[in-house]
Amino acid sequence: MGMASGAGAIERRRAMVLVGCMVLIWGCNWPINKVILTYISPLWFACIRMAVGAVSLFLVQAFRSDGIRLPARSDLPIVLSVGLVQMAAMLALMNLGLANVAAGRSAILCYTTPLWVVPGAILILGERLRLAKAVALLLGLAGVAFMFNPLGFDWSDRKAIIGNGYLLAAAVLWAGTTVHVRAHHWRGTPLALAPWQMLVGLIPMLALARWIEGPAPDVGFSLDAVLLALYSGPVITAFPFWAFVTIARTLPALTTSLTLLLVPVVGLLSSAAFLAEPLDATTVVGLLLIVGAVAAVSLADAREVR
Repeated sequence: MGMASGAGAIERRRAMVLVGCMVLIWGCNWPINKVILTYISPLWFACIRMAVGAVSLFLVQAFRSDGIRLPARSDLPIVLSVGLVQMAAMLALMNLGLANVAAGRSAILCYTTPLWVVPGAILILGERLRLAKAVALLLGLAGVAFMFNPLGFDWSDRKAIIGNGYLLAAAVLWAGTTVHVRAHHWRGTPLALAPWQMLVGLIPMLALARWIEGPAPDVGFSLDAVLLALYSGPVITAFPFWAFVTIARTLPALTTSLTLLLVPVVGLLSSAAFLAEPLDATTVVGLLLIVGAVAAVSLADAREVR
């Protein structure tokens, strides 16, 4: 029992290291993607991310001892769920929303995920909403509300309203896959299944992009195109999506979603630094509330491990 608990503690620490890496990558990703979307359409950019990400993951798996193998039949539900919902649908909605919404606000809306995870984690996974996590949830959601600042939103801007709707829909879908990843009985590892999940998501994404946005853009073989491929594939797609599945498989669903509230904090700060998006008093209050929420849930998890 001691060895098992020790191994579990090590896995949790590794998961938290992955959380830190993912928070930095996905947080800084929002302003960068905002700039990229001025040069390429949202759905074709999503296709590029998934295509290069899938190739990167297949190459990684090819050099591992277990090699590239077809997923086991029992893992097909999680391959379809993560591939079609988390990778394809969510990525499409995120890019469509980001094209019409400020980068900082986009990050906030997309990370309302904890609000939608709570009922699934309690009803499906049987997780208990203990006092510390309930307080963390309330602090985090209050922080998101402060940062969103609905009083400062232009409700007459139809494109912005639709874009906000896309981002909220992405958050709901992400919450659903978070619960499924935690509930699924895994046979293959997240790394072994990740390239298949990305490939499954890429196929309908290509059809959707061709139908809505027309023929694929000619990005050519310029230095800019190479840098875009390297950035959009391994850096912001392959590694973070694999890391998220690994984290969600290791940590409780509520902990995973609450910890990821740090992403919009980094997103807002990086958007202010790189795109000069304003930071007002309500935003600062929101940042402090979210940091407090993450601290509360981390302390709660530390007590549970002991």
